[in-house]
Amino acid sequence: MCWVALDRAIAMVDALGAGDRVDGWRKAADDVRHQILTRGWSDAANAFTQAFESDDLDASALMIPLVGFLPADDPRVLATIDAIAGQLVDSRGLVYRYRTSVDANADGLTGQEGTFLLCTFWLAQALAASGQLDRAREVFEHAISYRNDVGLLSEEVDPGTGELLGNFPQAFSHIGLVNAAWAIAQAEARG
Repeated sequence: MCWVALDRAIAMVDALGAGDRVDGWRKAADDVRHQILTRGWSDAANAFTQAFESDDLDASALMIPLVGFLPADDPRVLATIDAIAGQLVDSRGLVYRYRTSVDANADGLTGQEGTFLLCTFWLAQALAASGQLDRAREVFEHAISYRNDVGLLSEEVDPGTGELLGNFPQAFSHIGLVNAAWAIAQAEARG
């Protein structure tokens, strides 16, 4: 997200009246990009990972094509999508943020989590952006099947029971739904 902040600041330089800073921002953005491309990719995982020099997957790597860091058809993006779909998706077709354990996780929290609807919508959106419409629709349909009787989504879904967990209703899940639906519609329109 550091790269995204710099990239967007560069795009808004005139509106910000910060022309004197743009060269520094460009250099910083290039430096961050270089670090992500060289230290954030794992050959062992065949994916962009949770942290530099790690092999642990994280669903947030699905944002790489969605924020314009790399094109959706870049082989590393496609490999990351496949790795996440293969290793972070549960039997219901929903996506974990990352694998957790009873012990402290990378974020310092302990214990297991449910699958995250926002992450599932990120997967649908990344699949749509990469032209994998059938897979995108399938993932999207799995996610929206967890709406309640009035169409609201929770933050998480219990992987064992399918029970809605976490914040409810969860705005991020609904934003993810809208973004994924839009990405699928745009991909369909492109043919």
